[in-house]
Amino acid sequence: MEALEKNIIDLGAWLELPAGLYIREWEQNLLDTLTVDIFGYNALQIGLPQIDALAASRMPHRWLTDSRLPDPAAPKQNRPTVVVHDFAELPFESQSIDLVVLPHVLEFAAEPHQILREVERVLIPEGRVIISGFNRNSLWGARQASGRLSKNYFLPTEGEFISHPRLKDWLKLLDMEIGSSDFGCYAPPFKSEKWLQRCRFMEKAGQRWWPYLGAVYMLQAVKRVKGMHLIGPAWKQKRIAAGHALPVANKSKNKHG
Repeated sequence: MEALEKNIIDLGAWLELPAGLYIREWEQNLLDTLTVDIFGYNALQIGLPQIDALAASRMPHRWLTDSRLPDPAAPKQNRPTVVVHDFAELPFESQSIDLVVLPHVLEFAAEPHQILREVERVLIPEGRVIISGFNRNSLWGARQASGRLSKNYFLPTEGEFISHPRLKDWLKLLDMEIGSSDFGCYAPPFKSEKWLQRCRFMEKAGQRWWPYLGAVYMLQAVKRVKGMHLIGPAWKQKRIAAGHALPVANKSKNKHG
């Protein structure tokens, strides 16, 4: 197991390790809390099928997309992948999605800015995006930084972790209004499940005394459109007319919105 952990380069494989399961548990619980009261018709999770980000969502249409087909040998996904695509070019109509969840997508992407631009394009006015990422300003971030020198990584090696303030700046440039932010997982970066469990008491202490130093963060933002006011009946008529079809864009006519 030690050799496997030392050479982990894939986030999906890392999430099956004790530290990854610890992160998944916190993120799943928080996502369930955040998404249950976000209303709309179409919700989209991009990437990371190991987490069912839309499990608690009440929206009638919920989809998972990924950049590759599921591995037949991998554990069965809670929600099947419906579209395989390049994350930097979302195959959906402009202003067609009410909620987009990006669990650890941006920090493992070659073009994170382009992904955010595409998310902004497909979101309806007042639509929401939820983004999770590893916190560089944490014990886990420090452990990863030292691991780069010794080549003994704690987190997946290919990640380029984005700080919380930097991500907020990117979203503001797209006229996205920043909502709530949550930080969690305050246990030291242990590989052992036993030691992670022993440090459970640090969750409440961390939230109270060093709230911004959690190993991971989750940020919400809302798409604001200046000068636009939603009118109830017209908006409802448009959404009902969309039916139950997946809002896939005609790429020949609308490649980037």
